[in-house]
Amino acid sequence: METTLVLRAVLIGIGATIIMDLWAVALKRFLGIPSLDYAMAGRWIGHFPQGRFRHQRIAAAAPVSGERLIGWSAHYAIGIVFAGLLLSIWGQDWAMLPTLAPALIVGLATVAAPFFLMQPGMGAGIAASKTPAPNIARLRSLATHAVFGLGLYLSALSLAAVWHP
Repeated sequence: METTLVLRAVLIGIGATIIMDLWAVALKRFLGIPSLDYAMAGRWIGHFPQGRFRHQRIAAAAPVSGERLIGWSAHYAIGIVFAGLLLSIWGQDWAMLPTLAPALIVGLATVAAPFFLMQPGMGAGIAASKTPAPNIARLRSLATHAVFGLGLYLSALSLAAVWHP
């Protein structure tokens, strides 16, 4: 991937992830809906070097040094990777003149990561099937990833307005 595309992916990915995080803050503040505790995501990732990828309940797993930093860093790195995926599929032309549909498609498609990797690995089951209210958890995940897709679009649009290589 060329340098310009990588830099665009970093900036768009960070912007989209910030928008997703602002969504989570708004949900918590105005509706009392808690967000994912990224320390738990960091704990899950922190067990990877020991070959442990699945847990019955991640909160009951042994804490990992720096788990909050690991979780938040991974959260933003994953946002950048997903922005890179968008740019790899739709290219520089999309980045210079963004449209909403590709960003929403990628945003919604990224829900596969929590449904089939993260949630099962942390003990919540496939697509949150082991949670007390799986359908509500699924809808929240879909909404959050749709907001991430909107964030991809808005970040790309903002970047296109100021950066003309």
